[in-house]
Amino acid sequence: MNSNRDGVEAGPEIPNGAAAAAILSAGVGCFSVSLFALLGDAFPAVARFFNFYNPTGPLSGVTTTAIVVWLILWVVLSRSWGGKSIPMGKMSAISLGLLAVGFLLSFPPMADLLQGK
Repeated sequence: MNSNRDGVEAGPEIPNGAAAAAILSAGVGCFSVSLFALLGDAFPAVARFFNFYNPTGPLSGVTTTAIVVWLILWVVLSRSWGGKSIPMGKMSAISLGLLAVGFLLSFPPMADLLQGK
């Protein structure tokens, strides 16, 4: 058994790696959508790359690619962290930070500012 800060015996650590992988990969996926959209808006060559389906334009590739990034990262992290105990506070903070930055990047005035428009 482990002792906590107060010297009281605590139970064994429960592996939470799969949950941490899901949380972190979701944050990365949210950030990816905004980053890819910003890059597609800023650079015509990137917009052409992300144009998977003409009626929707680059948005089709932006969302599809972000989903692929999210899924691949989730699988890789969950396999490598599956039986481990990961600091959830740290993973949650990183994920919330990525979500916040992704939200800011998707806000048109911020995207325009970054593009110099």
